[in-house]
Amino acid sequence: MWPITAPFGLDAIIEFPRRERSPSDAAAPRLPRVLGRCGTFEIRLAAKKKDVCKAQRLRYKVFYEQGQASARRAAALVRRDLCPFDKICDHLLVIDKEARTPRGRTKPKVVGTYRLLRGEVAERHRGFYSQSEFDLAPLLARHKGKRFLEVGRSCVHPKYRSKRVIELLWRGLWIYARHHKIDVMIGCASLPGTNPLALALPLSFLRNQASAAEQWQVRPQLGRAVPMAIIDAAAVESRKGVAALPPLIKAYLRLGAKFADGAVIDHEFGTTDVFTIMPIEEIEGRYIAHFGSPGGEKQSTAA
Repeated sequence: MWPITAPFGLDAIIEFPRRERSPSDAAAPRLPRVLGRCGTFEIRLAAKKKDVCKAQRLRYKVFYEQGQASARRAAALVRRDLCPFDKICDHLLVIDKEARTPRGRTKPKVVGTYRLLRGEVAERHRGFYSQSEFDLAPLLARHKGKRFLEVGRSCVHPKYRSKRVIELLWRGLWIYARHHKIDVMIGCASLPGTNPLALALPLSFLRNQASAAEQWQVRPQLGRAVPMAIIDAAAVESRKGVAALPPLIKAYLRLGAKFADGAVIDHEFGTTDVFTIMPIEEIEGRYIAHFGSPGGEKQSTAA
């Protein structure tokens, strides 16, 4: 998950429809419209409502048509993953500028997306999405003054799950985090299925070998906790534990992410969610080693 060449002339502003801009936004240099390119692919933030709709359609395809999520009526009617948080988030998009329609015409297509919610924006609205599953209040209180970024709703079109597309998503995420001076990235990461016993190996591995330090711990909301230490620590083989993880959680783990103690079952999406914590100062060295510096000096490689 990894590097591209990116332009950094800060000469264009991207505004999400109806989104408030904070004083810190106004004072900061502006992000360029396009964050990076690699071949026919482009990485940028959603600039218009129709861009967000395209991201929602991709999410619907991945989460509902391919995954185990159960669509509510409104989402099923429009075939989009609808979520009220979308209105206050930034949406990172990977676009294939030369995608082909069934009739062979060239038409740009959103093939990857990440949803981003900064702490100061969350504070002015309904909080973080993760707070519906985990109690973040003690974490935020312990680290008052730190800039948090919640990442989520990550997905890639099934026909585009190559190293190149995932590289673009992660490079865009890094550019965004550095631009906004983010201190900590957080979010819910999902394991497929709602039976904890069937997920005993990956859950136990994360609990025993990738648990966050106490200062970064959060707990599931009252009544929603699912124990993660299902298998005795001595019986969890590291290689098998890693192999049992979904690709996104493996990637987080390689970057040095840690995980809170306690999972939550999300019946709507058919997943078991764990809370991920990635302090920038702890992952920066690994990130730069893999992606190159934030200025994009390291060149991309094709998948």
